[in-house]
Amino acid sequence: MRPPGDADLIARARQRDKSAFEDLLRPVITPAARLAYGMLQDRSAAEDVVQEAALRAWRRLDNIRSGSDFRPWFLGIVANQARSTRRAAWRSVLRLDHTTSKAYEDTTVRGADVRRALLRVPPDQRAAILLHFYLDLPLNEVAIALGISVAGVKSRINRGLKRMRPALQSYEAVL
Repeated sequence: MRPPGDADLIARARQRDKSAFEDLLRPVITPAARLAYGMLQDRSAAEDVVQEAALRAWRRLDNIRSGSDFRPWFLGIVANQARSTRRAAWRSVLRLDHTTSKAYEDTTVRGADVRRALLRVPPDQRAAILLHFYLDLPLNEVAIALGISVAGVKSRINRGLKRMRPALQSYEAVL
């Protein structure tokens, strides 16, 4: 569902109205940063990805289809940029935060295990999982963001979750 005024903002942004583009970006920056961080597990790299995606979106505003929603289009750019960044050899090292506090130890370990399991999933499946479960995007918006069908999204999510399941079985037993 398109937010009211989205079409007007897109039209104005296409005319190189920077304030209209900023108004389009404002509500999607946080979800974009969460998506990038979920894919890369590196806050600095995620910030770089979102910044680069915003620049690419500004340059490619004419590529957004008439009547399309800005959010899934922009999140698709973020997902593609994160995949490109992830492919770079120097980004392949997993960085985990180490917490010494006992109160947060279990949550930190569980979060690290989920992140590790998620990193075992191929990037296309990881993007679908993050967009749907972490950013709460409906399947049709995930499909738009990834440029695939809804059935393709369901398939990627299903295959990705099956890959993650063995690494998370100990937590399923507790729940």
